[in-house]
Order: sequence, then C-alpha cells, then structure tokens
Amino acid sequence: MSVTDLTTAPGGLESEQQTLRVAVVGAGFMGQVHAEAARRAGATVVAAVASRPEGAAAAARAVGADEGYPDLAALLDDAEIDVLHVCTPNASHAPVTAAALAAGAHIICEKPLATGSAEAVALVEAAGDRVATVPFVYRFHPMVRELRARLAAGEAGVVASVTGGYLQDWLSRPSDDDWRVDAALGGPSRAFADIGSHWCDLLEFVTGDRIARLSARTAVVHERARSNGEPTEDLAAVHFTTAAGMVGTLVVSQVAAGRKNRLHLELSGTEASFGFDQEDPERLWVGRREGGQTLLRDPGTLHPSAARYVRLPAGHAQGYQDCFDAFVADTYRAVRGEDVPDGLPTFADGLRAVRITDAVLASAAADGAWREVPV
Repeated sequence: MSVTDLTTAPGGLESEQQTLRVAVVGAGFMGQVHAEAARRAGATVVAAVASRPEGAAAAARAVGADEGYPDLAALLDDAEIDVLHVCTPNASHAPVTAAALAAGAHIICEKPLATGSAEAVALVEAAGDRVATVPFVYRFHPMVRELRARLAAGEAGVVASVTGGYLQDWLSRPSDDDWRVDAALGGPSRAFADIGSHWCDLLEFVTGDRIARLSARTAVVHERARSNGEPTEDLAAVHFTTAAGMVGTLVVSQVAAGRKNRLHLELSGTEASFGFDQEDPERLWVGRREGGQTLLRDPGTLHPSAARYVRLPAGHAQGYQDCFDAFVADTYRAVRGEDVPDGLPTFADGLRAVRITDAVLASAAADGAWREVPV
C-alpha cells in the first residue's frame, strides 16, 4: 500500500525508501500531534476519521489529511493505509484497534491501550507479527536514555529506592471539564491511567526492574457533573516494591495547582543517585557523596544510545514534540522492516501499564491493601 521514493543517500547514491500512507482516528490535540510527527517522519497523512459523521471534512483539516471519513468502517473499506494512529477517547481504543488489526493495518494506539487487562491481552494476541506500538514517548528524551545507560553500567551501585510523581493542574478547579472525566469515555481510571502509566513505564524502562507489589490510595477532589455518578480519581498515591527489592513512592495528581506537566523521578543508589524532571528535560542530576553535578544534553558527551536522539546542538532546547517525532520515526522504521533501536514501546508495554492500573484500582478499592502486579 505504501509507495516508494528515490532518495539521495550519503555519498550521492540513490536508495529506495517507502513513503508510508497513514490515517488518524481522532482529530483532537493528540491526533494533531500524531499527524505532525507522521509528516516529519516522511509519511503521507491520507485520511482522518471524525468523531461525528458530519465532521469528516473538519477532521481532515485539523490533522492535514487528504480526505476525511465519517467513520472507521468507511475508512477501512476505502482507503489504502499502512499505519493507523488511534487517538480516540480511551474507552474506544480497544474496538477501534481490533477493527484496524483485522483489516491488516499496523497500529499506533494512544494509551491506555485498553481500559481493562482482558481487552489489552486480546489486542496483544491480535497484533501478531504486525507493528503495534503505544506512545510512551518520554522514553525518547535523550537524558532518559543517558540515565538508562548509566544505570545499566552500574554507576548507581544498588538502587535502593525511588521517589517521584506526575503532577498537572488542568483539572484543579470544580468547573474544569473534559471528556476524560466521563468514565464511559475515559474508563474506570483517569489520573493514573492517563499519566501515572507514563511514570511507571519510565521507571521500568530506565531500571529494567518491574513493580511487583503495590498499595494505593485514590481521591476524588471535585465532584463533576460529567462524571454521571461514577467519578474517576483526581489523584493517586502509591507505595510499591519491585522484583529486585527497590522501594518506591509515587504521587499522581491532576489537581496540583501550578504544575503543568511535571513528571519527575529520583533514583537513590549506594554509589550515585539520579534525578530527571520532564519539565526540565535538558538536564540529568547526578548526586554522589562527594557532591552533585548536572549533566547537560550535549551530543559530544552523551552515551551513543542517548546521542542518537539528539536533534539539535547543545543549548538549543528539545522537548515533547521531538520525543513524539522520534517515537513515530522508530515505529515507521519497524514497519518498513529496518533495524530499530532498543526501546520501542509495544502493545506488550501497553498491556503492562493496564495491569499496573488494574492493581492500583483494586488496592484503592480495598482500602490500600497490598496487591500483586501480574507479570
């Protein structure tokens, strides 16, 4: 379904590269982010699907697609696509993704992959040998890759504990509203499934360790009209232990005034500690008994696995869209059958996040009782 372009490779030689044809389902903020990343990765956004049949043309305009479709069935029947980007409300991720997989498409599905483990398992199985990824894009910050490389090299010694959180304020007032507040659209978990999943994925990615047991408390700070009597959590606090014996604490909140998108974690080791803050992603703090230092995103000093994701010279800030672009570009490399660097988040990682979320909800419902997290 893709077309082949002749591109000039280093040395002046012509080489063939597929121009992938992609479609976006859901034309809101995330759909627009996906579409921009697709274009930057060299794909053609050929189609978009609207949330309402009468909005097909508007959806196409919003994401810069060649054509808008009134529903997913019409798109899958008519358009020739290689990759479908699923950017719909959370509760529709599983049925939309299942239909696209049945039609033979590769998939990028927004998180959460599904609103329950059983649905997520079914999607992992249905994906088969197709490329199926979930945008845990904070993995693609160069300083996150630098942290991962240093931990793998043993610089921290024994990593004994981790603390951190993911704090936002966009729902801090009772009048704040969004479709995610409605459990029928957003699913049974809001704050944790939406942003806590990112934090847990990042922790497990950089350490290679896994959350094994947890105790959680959740709170509904504001009763909102759209919740329809089934409010989802505004915040969650989680204590956990990992398979390797690390002890951790995590606070997730969407009602933390003044915090816009602060994902931060600090890993404390016997030889060195490390701190990363997504709102200041150009830096990685390293602490030792002799004193601390701040490492900067500089391609001349970074580990090769981190330097690979440096797009701009040191001192020229990279951010969220750059991470998203790198994630999409690596996904498309996998679709084209090219070598893909380690760390591409797949549906298996999406399933992992759903299982952690399910354990958090189960623990909170049992007054903080400890729960095992299935592997």
